[in-house]
Amino acid sequence: MTVVGQSIVDFAVIGAGPYGLSAAANIGASDSSIRIFGRPLQTWTDTMPAGMKLKSDGFASNLSAPAPGSSLAEFCRDRDIPYHDTEHPVSLKTFVAYGLEFQRRFVPHLETSDVQHVEQWGDGFRLTVGEGQTFLARRVVLAVGVTHFRVMPKQLMDLPASLVSHSADCSHVDRFAGRRVAILGAGASAIDLAAALIDVGAATTIVARAGSIRFNSEPTGSRPRLLSQFINPRSPLGPGWRSRFASSMPQAYRHLPDRLRLAILHRHLGPRSAWYLRDKVLGGAKIFLAQHIEGVGSTGDHVCLKLRGESGSLKSLEVDHVIAATGYWPQIERLHFLDKRLRQAIRHSEGVPILSQYFETSVAGLYATGLMAAGSFGPLMRFVAGADYTARRICRHLEMARGSRHTLVAGATVPQAIRP
Repeated sequence: MTVVGQSIVDFAVIGAGPYGLSAAANIGASDSSIRIFGRPLQTWTDTMPAGMKLKSDGFASNLSAPAPGSSLAEFCRDRDIPYHDTEHPVSLKTFVAYGLEFQRRFVPHLETSDVQHVEQWGDGFRLTVGEGQTFLARRVVLAVGVTHFRVMPKQLMDLPASLVSHSADCSHVDRFAGRRVAILGAGASAIDLAAALIDVGAATTIVARAGSIRFNSEPTGSRPRLLSQFINPRSPLGPGWRSRFASSMPQAYRHLPDRLRLAILHRHLGPRSAWYLRDKVLGGAKIFLAQHIEGVGSTGDHVCLKLRGESGSLKSLEVDHVIAATGYWPQIERLHFLDKRLRQAIRHSEGVPILSQYFETSVAGLYATGLMAAGSFGPLMRFVAGADYTARRICRHLEMARGSRHTLVAGATVPQAIRP
């Protein structure tokens, strides 16, 4: 089907991380036409500390494709890379190599151009990519990862980039060798960064509102006893019934009240770091816990943090650089490549999109995945493990809609800009 010489695809996928690649691999296995845009695993290659290991177990780190040979275990087996479902942490290097091979095999049509603009167009969408090329799509899948949604403490927003960074901008920390660096946060990103900074010789200080730094338990190598398996059942999100519920019943999670869903998303699976970093970080970094930022000042090349403890005591900390390992929160308004009218048409709760059972937003044909779907489907969507469920649900919706496809731009006037 064409409109004034302009080709139309059934699906456009924006993003080439685990969710985008999985959606494209599953959709592409049908008879649907599809285009996918983005650099493969960009968040993983550009924003995560080199040498880190995944928080997820091996069995929970698979991308999704409706074909054999797509799992992480098979990738490692074929290349003699050490692997275990639960006992062997997955290195970032191994996961990126797996993701790139998955892309080459199952999504070879990936285009690395950036999507500049998306707007509604008749019953579908018009996308502008690269140097201004436009095309039409009946449906669009947003798989944009987390970097659009960085959370930065308001006290730091006026400081120059030479003095403050978000953890997403600190995948390489060699530039901090010999310098004094404060990390704000006590989660996995903060602890991974602290370990990397210690390795390059930075004087590292962790400042956190939490009263403790929590680490996962070291694997024992033995099979859990039956009682232990019942009390703490295994799940892709870790042990425990709450994690088991969140990972196995995302549709039930959708039916919880809006405020409860978002509260669970904030609290569940809070800051917890890898067991093998405990000794390095606790022994190599200064740690200030239960601290709140009272004020921030800068003098030349230095930052002064004024901290208030729970007892009301004040202290000052002077450093050369501050890294905010303060996480991400999925606000639809942050996606500036979406047309303003399109963003305003998306139903949301506190800025987080509310999705149908098939990951469709309130704008027909527009789907949201990953962190953007966590407000509707729960903590599973914050991890790679949610990619398979997401891709299959979107494909299920496609199968249901097959045979009743929309007529794109029915009755609309096609602007001169996209006429041949």
